[in-house]
Amino acid sequence: MSFIGVAYASEAAAAAAEGAEPAVSGLQKMLGAVYPNPADIWPTWVAFLILFFLLWKFAVPAIIGMLDKRAATIKESLEKAEETKVEAERLLEDYKKQMAEARGEAAKVIDQAKTAARAMADDIEAKAKSDAEAVVAKAHETMAAERAAAAAELQAQVAELSTAVASKLIGETLDAKAHAKLIERFVAEAGGLNDN
Repeated sequence: MSFIGVAYASEAAAAAAEGAEPAVSGLQKMLGAVYPNPADIWPTWVAFLILFFLLWKFAVPAIIGMLDKRAATIKESLEKAEETKVEAERLLEDYKKQMAEARGEAAKVIDQAKTAARAMADDIEAKAKSDAEAVVAKAHETMAAERAAAAAELQAQVAELSTAVASKLIGETLDAKAHAKLIERFVAEAGGLNDN
């Protein structure tokens, strides 16, 4: 029994012992303002139990169902997020692989371009070298021809000069036959000098 019940019971017993109607004392009046009489609150208890039963029967399953549904939604969202993460990782790997392949292809193209440029440079160098050698050979031929022409001119001048000198030394003019012989001899001697 509670303290309030004991207080009510003791006051009622005192009132019964005095043979009088239990009067509302100051304590009961004071406690009654704060604590209701237990006999007066049983409808409240019944109402509370009915409400608790109704809540337990109808509201709690609905709340549990809503929580289960919410948990299922969260679980599904987490699974989708995980699938999205896996897909993103797969796409990232594919991207990295494609980038590596692109870099490899770019390196191959650069190597091919370098090889082609090197071959082109070699061709240009070979052609320039061939052209230079042709120019040098042509220059040598031109020089040889000019030297031969100069030698022929020199031989002609030497022949004229030797004829003039020989005519002065002999004191007479050489005839055509003697002149021709003398020229041939000087030309032969001049040719021998050029060969040396």
